[in-house]
Amino acid sequence: MKKRKSKICLVSSCGGHFMELIQLLPLVENKQYYIITEKNVASTASVEKHPHHYLVQQERGGMSFIFKFCWNILLSFIYFIIERPTTVITTGAGASYPTCLFAWLFKCRIIYVESFAKLDSKSVTGKMLYPFADYFFVQWPEMKKVYPKAIYSGSVY
Repeated sequence: MKKRKSKICLVSSCGGHFMELIQLLPLVENKQYYIITEKNVASTASVEKHPHHYLVQQERGGMSFIFKFCWNILLSFIYFIIERPTTVITTGAGASYPTCLFAWLFKCRIIYVESFAKLDSKSVTGKMLYPFADYFFVQWPEMKKVYPKAIYSGSVY
């Protein structure tokens, strides 16, 4: 059986999650990779020089959330099929979950980095990905009490 060439997907929502994701770019230097994030003013300027795809910006409140989330699930699937990643690295929030779910279904490696803002409680995305992420990193040693199987190796900043 022919082994697929390694390809890394870096995915996150916009804002602080995206800023943390950008800090991980040196890890994929000289590797085949692409970025998926929500499209907004801050993210477009940061990803233009990298291979990338956009999702629709979504927030958990309001009537439009379910429609935007469903659209992002479809977009995530399309991007997943087009790109065929072998590894997904995420710093979270809701927009990243569908890509991670597809990665799990297609038996890709999933690396999750819990938010720097989480000092003693679980994030929504962390709760959902903890059971099946291959590597689950926390950025504070105190978070090992919250996620016992997590890896602490410092912060991304």
